[in-house]
Amino acid sequence: MMKEWATVVSWQQGVALLRCEPKAGCGSCTARSGCGARALNELVPETEHQLQVHIEQPLEPGQRVEVGIAEGSLLRSAMLVYLTPLLGMMLGGTLLQYCFGSDASAAIGAVLGGGAAFMLARRLARRLGEQADYQPVVLQIGLPPTAMRMQAENSPLI
Repeated sequence: MMKEWATVVSWQQGVALLRCEPKAGCGSCTARSGCGARALNELVPETEHQLQVHIEQPLEPGQRVEVGIAEGSLLRSAMLVYLTPLLGMMLGGTLLQYCFGSDASAAIGAVLGGGAAFMLARRLARRLGEQADYQPVVLQIGLPPTAMRMQAENSPLI
């Protein structure tokens, strides 16, 4: 299970809108060492990812929750998004190269095959996104921000 902490933006009628803060994959960026992904992350402006999760328990804005998604469904999604257009490009280019025998036809076939495969992957991703295995689930719920109150030593308990 892939896990990530998110912040509740809003909760209405059993659906929570969550904001996930982007972070580098391995955590070495905090030590300013590692594979160089930190340098790439600095080139791209930081974006926030929002997702909706069905949860019956009422949540408050600012509350932290841990969400998770099955590793298998995440890997299948990545394969669909990356491999389908690549295979379409290869098949389209090979097919038109075989039929017409020129490099220009192979390039056109690669563009057409990649575009068609991208549209197929998009349609399949929508269909898979409706299945329960591909939906994030709430694993843990943190305390609401209003639950923790600091109290001075001299003030009486209420």
